[in-house]
Amino acid sequence: MGRPAPGKESSRLNGYKNSTFNDRASASAKAKMALLEKFRAKPAPDDPEVLARQAERQAIIDAREARAAERKLAREAQEAEAARLEALKIEEQKRLEAEAALARLEEAKRAAQAAAAAKAARDAKYAARKARR
Repeated sequence: MGRPAPGKESSRLNGYKNSTFNDRASASAKAKMALLEKFRAKPAPDDPEVLARQAERQAIIDAREARAAERKLAREAQEAEAARLEALKIEEQKRLEAEAALARLEEAKRAAQAAAAAKAARDAKYAARKARR
């Protein structure tokens, strides 16, 4: 790989081969024909191979949709369970509040009874003192 022969200097702009316009035009035409042949060689829509690929794609799509439906059902079940637990929590909170209110009411009743008993004792003591005079 030495220097090019005198008078035949290579140019960096030339391609891999030192081709002429006709060579490039024929290569382009061959490439176009190859694309055309590739298109013509495409199997027909009713070809068994094409139908098999379509069936495989449809099976994949069906499986994907089934998984999505399962995920949706699981999510809905989880949301329903969360709502049920929330309702139970609210119900328990209301029950505790009712018990607390009842306890406060009973405490108030006991306090009123104690106050009434104290007043009765005081009144009896006062009446006894009045009776002694």
